[in-house]
Amino acid sequence: MRKSKPKKRIILPDPKFNDVLVTKFVNNLMYTGKKNLAFQIFYDAIDQVSEKTGEDGLEVWKKGLNNVTPNVEVRSRRIGGATFQIPSEIRPSRKSSIGMKNLILFARKRHEKTMSSKLAGEIMAAYKEEGAAFKRKEDTHRMADANKAFSHFRF
Repeated sequence: MRKSKPKKRIILPDPKFNDVLVTKFVNNLMYTGKKNLAFQIFYDAIDQVSEKTGEDGLEVWKKGLNNVTPNVEVRSRRIGGATFQIPSEIRPSRKSSIGMKNLILFARKRHEKTMSSKLAGEIMAAYKEEGAAFKRKEDTHRMADANKAFSHFRF
C-alpha cells in the first residue's frame, strides 16, 4: 500500500461507568456534536433498564449489545461476469461497530415517546434475544450460511 495506516484515535472512558465501550456507543448515538445530550439519553436509558429488569443496567446493555453483534457478513465479489455474495469473518472492531449501529438504528425506529425509552426498549429486547436489531443479526448469519458454497472465492 502507498499510504501509511492512519493513527488510531484514543477514546476516553465515560465519566459515570469509566468504560470506553460506553463512549463509543454514545459517539454513535450523538447528533450534530451534542455529546452531553447523547450521554444524558444513554444514562436515562440505562436507568430505565435497571428499573424494569431489576438487574445492573450496564451489564444488561453489554449482554444485549453482544447478542446483536454479528460474527460473519456477506461481501459482494465479481467473478467472471457474475456477482457472488461471499461470507467472511468480521474483524472485532467492525463487529462491535455494526452491533452498536444496528441497536441505535432500530431504537430510533421504535414507537415510543422519548429516545431514552426507545433505546431502553431496544436494549431489553436485545437482552432477551428478540427485537429488530437481533433479527438483523440473524438475517445476516442466515444469508452467510446460505452462501457458504461460495466461500472458496474468499479474497
